[in-house]
Amino acid sequence: MDLLARREHGRVELERKLRKRGAPDELLAAALDRLSEEGLLSEARYLEAYIRFRSAAGHGPARIREELLQRGLAKASVNEALAHSGIDWAELLQALWQRKFAGVRPADPKERARQTRFLAYRGFSLDMIGRLLSGRSIDD
Repeated sequence: MDLLARREHGRVELERKLRKRGAPDELLAAALDRLSEEGLLSEARYLEAYIRFRSAAGHGPARIREELLQRGLAKASVNEALAHSGIDWAELLQALWQRKFAGVRPADPKERARQTRFLAYRGFSLDMIGRLLSGRSIDD
């Protein structure tokens, strides 16, 4: 309960943490099922909170998706949560680019590659990045 009081957790993540603390396997599944039934453990709430937190830190959908998949969540659930997050990824990309590069378009291929690398590492698609750096609308 202490772990859930601090922040939302996914089932796999909570199971891993409880195992690390020495929780017996025979009780673990039953306890997690009960927490889910009582609404204390919710994958949907966890996905929503995680996506909101990581996007606020300037991370794009590809990076967030990969992080959630590494945390053991189902690909279909992750894709659905990202699609229904209500986040304007184009606006987030634009804001991140403005903050990091002061809105200065790359003057040469080396600078373009540097900006592209940074934004791609943050989890934005090369298509969106290319449109942003060439001055076209990202939302097309």
